[in-house]
Amino acid sequence: MDKVKEGRLRSLDALRGFDMLFICGLSGLIVKICTLCGSPTGWLATQMKHVAWDGFAHHDTIFPLFLFIAGVTFPFSLARQQADGRSTWKIWLRTLRRGLVLVLLGMVYNGLLKFDFAHLRVFSVLGRIGLAWMLASWIWMFFGTRMRVAWLVAILLGAGALSAYLVAPDFPDASPFTKNGNIACWFDRTFFRNHSYSKLYDPEGLLCTIPAIATALLGMFAGAFIRWEREGLTGHKKTLCLFGAAVVLGVAAYAWGCVLPINKALWSSTFVLAAGSYSFAVLALFYWMSDVMGWYRGMFFFEVVGLNSITIYMAQRLIDFDRVNKFLFSGVASLFSTKEASAVVLAAGYVAVVWLFLYFLHRHKVYLKV
Repeated sequence: MDKVKEGRLRSLDALRGFDMLFICGLSGLIVKICTLCGSPTGWLATQMKHVAWDGFAHHDTIFPLFLFIAGVTFPFSLARQQADGRSTWKIWLRTLRRGLVLVLLGMVYNGLLKFDFAHLRVFSVLGRIGLAWMLASWIWMFFGTRMRVAWLVAILLGAGALSAYLVAPDFPDASPFTKNGNIACWFDRTFFRNHSYSKLYDPEGLLCTIPAIATALLGMFAGAFIRWEREGLTGHKKTLCLFGAAVVLGVAAYAWGCVLPINKALWSSTFVLAAGSYSFAVLALFYWMSDVMGWYRGMFFFEVVGLNSITIYMAQRLIDFDRVNKFLFSGVASLFSTKEASAVVLAAGYVAVVWLFLYFLHRHKVYLKV
């Protein structure tokens, strides 16, 4: 528990790395292995892809888990800054700067440097993380525990009601849970048009960022609970409580999902609960392994990725890792008699290339911090 008392959770770097690996080629590798084993459309393979609309798969957890982790870190960061004597005003300015930098990086990811401003997509994954985390951090900074809970409940119920009872004016006969009928989708296509993901909706649109604030808040509650020092509250008990929270959120998501579909594109309130359930569960696991049991050596592979998560997210947009992968591993892949086996080698090679790139940065202590 020493790392926790020092104001740092080592497990978070590993958990962040575990999360990011799935968009660094791990999901593709799993699909290729499933194909080699004769199950290209089996349960595990389908978990490595986003659901078409309503529903929930493992691949849908990557984005919210990253935002959740950003939330977990904030109570630790806030306590450190307050201990260093920073004023609330300065801390607020830092959260504002971080949020806006992430929005800017998201726009760069979307092609800002092409200067095609007439068709530049405004919203992005990084932009949603920046805005949702920033707004959640302000709630956390300026309100006490009861009001934080009230904000969380109000966001979930308000977003749920907004999605369920308001229908898009341009498709009045459509279901509010469809791309045509949802009010958040209408907002994006009406006010952002050429700057949206498609003519119908944007999966990272503005109104759907509101329930994402709740995802960040859940992470902040988890982080604050881990920081909590109370006699008899050991790391093992905290782990059990985190798992208990995962169960409660999972049951709530399932029950509410009967009337409000779980939908990642809309970031529905039920999606917040489902993704929160998963996030609490994996946080509990990594926290127990790293910070409670001290099994650090097994976490290094993930930590290398987690320490430079934003770097690799942006780098995959800027660097042709696939070309490097084929240069290094296409010869090895050609030694196998089936194309399925060759595909597994190349998929594993891609993960290796990305990891070695991040390991090189780690060895030279190069990290992109926002």
